[in-house]
Amino acid sequence: MTRIKRGYIARRRRTKIRLFASTFRGAHSRLTRTITQQKIRALVSAHRDRGRQKRDFRRLWITRINAVIRDTKVYFSYNRFIHNLYKKQLLLNRKILAQIAILNKSCLYMISNEIIK
Repeated sequence: MTRIKRGYIARRRRTKIRLFASTFRGAHSRLTRTITQQKIRALVSAHRDRGRQKRDFRRLWITRINAVIRDTKVYFSYNRFIHNLYKKQLLLNRKILAQIAILNKSCLYMISNEIIK
């Protein structure tokens, strides 16, 4: 029996995987089996770190708001500030509050005066 050469489909699949791993170093970009393992690992890390990025940014915003509030003596603490924001139904998320705290401290002072009233 004559030898049957494999078709182009497997080669096309491998080249597609190699394009994904072209920036990896060493065997991770050259050997097909290692490339597939590294691809799975990279996708898992990306999925995990998307959630971690949201968490880290929220922590950063909270830290910034708390620092400005305590520094300018606008309010006693961050949690009291946020609690009274919710009580007065001033719905500002932490990202916006952090931007206001950094760029325009007087505006944050006005917001805190609105809460106190």
